[in-house]
Amino acid sequence: MVEERITETEGPNGDVHTTHTIVDRDGGGGSGWLIAVILVIALLVGGYFLMQSNASQSKKDNAIAAAADDVGSAAKDVGNAAQDAVDKIDKK
Repeated sequence: MVEERITETEGPNGDVHTTHTIVDRDGGGGSGWLIAVILVIALLVGGYFLMQSNASQSKKDNAIAAAADDVGSAAKDVGNAAQDAVDKIDKK
């Protein structure tokens, strides 16, 4: 919407000055929507990378837990072998 404002000002000498002001109230031409879409896309991309980072951390934690279980199993096997050796020594 275009609006025209006319202002008349009378000076101390009696002379009159007229000012014309045209105001365009049509909005920004869609630039607000463009900025909003760009922000939404940036949020989606950021969320995707955050989720990938969390998944990677989870995989690392699972691998460490599996390695710890393997070490525990190996320690148990060594303990059993040592016990068997002691039993064989005691039988002699």
